[in-house]
Amino acid sequence: MNLLIKSATVVDPASPFNNKVADILIEKGIITKIDKSIGADVKIIDAKGQYVSPGFFDLNCNIGELGVETKEDLQTGTAAAAAGGFTGIALMPNTHPPVHSKAEVEYLFNRAKNNLVDIYPLGAISVKREGRDMAEMFDMFKSGARAFTDGNRPVQDAGLMERALLYVQNFGAKVISYPEDTSIAGKAKVNEGVVSTMLGMKGIPALAEELMIARDLYLAEDTNSAIHFTTISTHHAVDLIREGKRKGLKVTCDVAAHNLVLTDEALMGFDSLYKVKPPLRTKRDVDALIAGLEDGTIDAIVSQHTPHEIEFKDVEFEVAEYGIIGLQTAFSLALKAGLSPRLIVEKMAINPRTILNIDVPQITEGANANLVLFSADAGWEYTRDNNRSKSYNSPFLGQNLKGKVLLTCNNNQIFKN
Repeated sequence: MNLLIKSATVVDPASPFNNKVADILIEKGIITKIDKSIGADVKIIDAKGQYVSPGFFDLNCNIGELGVETKEDLQTGTAAAAAGGFTGIALMPNTHPPVHSKAEVEYLFNRAKNNLVDIYPLGAISVKREGRDMAEMFDMFKSGARAFTDGNRPVQDAGLMERALLYVQNFGAKVISYPEDTSIAGKAKVNEGVVSTMLGMKGIPALAEELMIARDLYLAEDTNSAIHFTTISTHHAVDLIREGKRKGLKVTCDVAAHNLVLTDEALMGFDSLYKVKPPLRTKRDVDALIAGLEDGTIDAIVSQHTPHEIEFKDVEFEVAEYGIIGLQTAFSLALKAGLSPRLIVEKMAINPRTILNIDVPQITEGANANLVLFSADAGWEYTRDNNRSKSYNSPFLGQNLKGKVLLTCNNNQIFKN
């Protein structure tokens, strides 16, 4: 793959060309030259007014393989990722069987060989994600799992979480916590507040999330362990993590892109496409999440890509499954939230890899061309025709979005929108 990207603004803090407009020559998947002006007999892309950065990386992605490929398989999931500018995705273990032994980790790695998008299976903390017995995390780590989580099942047993935090210290892995106290959340479907009252639906209190964050922060402090919280959603959750960082705890966290632009008022029409977990919260929460990104409290933005067949979403709100597909819209939603391209690159390309101790790609000469070219101004319509996922459960389908991924490059392969 030979390509010349002309007049792009480089966004990469580790590159000597950061914040500069430059030409980038890519030959056989390697960045061979970066300069103000380059001439070459290769395919040329005019990138004036556009940005080039390390490829995005998603810390929270659900793909049906293993076992539920009717929702999404690796082929369609990585195609959606490439279309969204992602060159790496961390796969949640929410599969059947779950990723709870080295066999599943190795299967996923073998299935994803020679793909433009690098995949990183996350192993389960507990056997079958049942929250009782600890899974063989070291075996999974040796097979390539970088972090461990029970996915969308929060670990209710504090003793199990404590043991997991202590155990992974021996080999340098990380525990990812999905914070929800299920005894408080119960079977509620939406955020507890004015909207839930108007809808006549039992709500999930913000306390359900915040109590679990407080518990796990105490456990991380007591064990001197690193912990990552995924998809935080409340203003007090941001405060708790901010205070944890101030105290010197080894804590990081992320937020789902849709929680930056949607509030629970979107549920007034009982549209199940807006049913997500954690639920859409209030404007106050959204403002706090954005402020947390800007001041460094929140380290990353994730897609929380969660595909479902139509029969699981096009039903009554109460019985519909949680989740939306988000790989192709995450970048546009981050822009819609008012974040700058440079901050987005930090939260979607650099920090996610740092959290998992993965080498961060660099826009430098001699480096592998692992990059994304995007426009912060160009608009595009998200349609069923250009949706690369196998599923269609997104409230943004049919909408015009601002911020377009133009080209994704990795492993000597290229995807162009």
